[in-house]
Amino acid sequence: MSDPLFEENPEAATADAPAPLAARLAPRELDEFAGQEHILGPGKLLRRAIEADSLQSAVFYGPSGAGKTALAGYISSKTKARTFELNAVTAGVAELKKILEFSKGMSGGFAKKQRILLILDEIHHFNRTQQDVLLPAVEKGDVILIGMTTENPFFYINGALLSRSIVVEFKPLEEGHLRKILGRALTEERGLKNLNVELSPEAADYLVSNSMGDARRLLNALELAVVSSEPQVRSGGRVGDKWRRVIGIEIVRESIQKRGLRYDKSSDEHYDHISAFIKSMRGSDPDAAVYWLAKMLEAGEDPRFLARRILICASEDVGNANPMALMVAQSAFKSVEMLGMPESRITLAQAAIYVAVSPKSNASYMAINKAMAEVANGPERPVPMHLRDASKDGEALGHGKGYKYPHDFPNHYVKQEYMPEPRKFYKPTEQGFEAEIAKRLTRLKEPGNKD
Repeated sequence: MSDPLFEENPEAATADAPAPLAARLAPRELDEFAGQEHILGPGKLLRRAIEADSLQSAVFYGPSGAGKTALAGYISSKTKARTFELNAVTAGVAELKKILEFSKGMSGGFAKKQRILLILDEIHHFNRTQQDVLLPAVEKGDVILIGMTTENPFFYINGALLSRSIVVEFKPLEEGHLRKILGRALTEERGLKNLNVELSPEAADYLVSNSMGDARRLLNALELAVVSSEPQVRSGGRVGDKWRRVIGIEIVRESIQKRGLRYDKSSDEHYDHISAFIKSMRGSDPDAAVYWLAKMLEAGEDPRFLARRILICASEDVGNANPMALMVAQSAFKSVEMLGMPESRITLAQAAIYVAVSPKSNASYMAINKAMAEVANGPERPVPMHLRDASKDGEALGHGKGYKYPHDFPNHYVKQEYMPEPRKFYKPTEQGFEAEIAKRLTRLKEPGNKD
């Protein structure tokens, strides 16, 4: 008995299911691409190579919906090379080896008639060993590889493979690019023109602002909004009026649903976001700091990790300009451990904002770095006798002899040697409380203080 799962439905065979809107609108010419002018603009190296059908192996990386797949598909449609497409999530070494064996037959010796183009999506899912399988074929030119990834290739792809490829970064699409794509979707025959869509300006603005630079997300949400809406007659059904699908903001809100955050704790997005968070606190921007904090919390980041970053920033970047920042950050860290989410978001926000608005000084951070370098590379300094511990048998050895107790002197200060061959490591700034520290150190050096 035949398996009904694999039997053809004659009725279904006569009517092809339409491709998704994003696939139908894939650019057929380079000038149709929205965005990526830095790589596809007139005269750019990548554009010239594509137009001449002379592209060598490349790695396309950047966020979802920026055009990596669309450009790879365009190259495939224009090249004279034989194209194979794989996804690294599902493909293995066996499939790779079949293509590589085929490429040897197509490009070896006098039979060199056709090039082989391998489009490998999500290449970062291949481990180092799997990537190494590709290396000989790419190196010899048997295969032109286009690897696509949302991750930083310098973290996830073998250096040897990268050195034989051009690395092309795709950037998130800007508002103008998304509006161009939206316009094409509504007005082109292969888009939604035949459905007579009337999209309200508010709905268009909402789609663009909530697509996060992702054209595929924009088009998928638009298509869902349109096909799920019943056509209606505009202007009361007068003769000659056309049926239209009227799409307002409520419909697109339902269609786009909750925004998926571009954040993965195991990827470089994690490092990019925490870097933005720290730099916003350091840069005294409380609004940016609390935004990045909120985004990471929403994406499921460990609150204790964020509390540690605030704690470090309070000491490294605020320091003695506002010593209270360290205490606030430490209290927030302990509160996070006791409270957990969602309550700990409040203490984290308080601490992050406090650190951001505090006067800044990295003098302590610089001081310890200079001192560590001196310990590693400078002369070895023994502890002076008058500073050594005089307890137990130390006094008999002369330890502590000649030490001057600062509290016995005016202003609780007396000049004496605390380090052989002294060097200055700590240079207080004029920021916040550290300005008072600087004044005090200057006063202590004034003539008239006891030797």
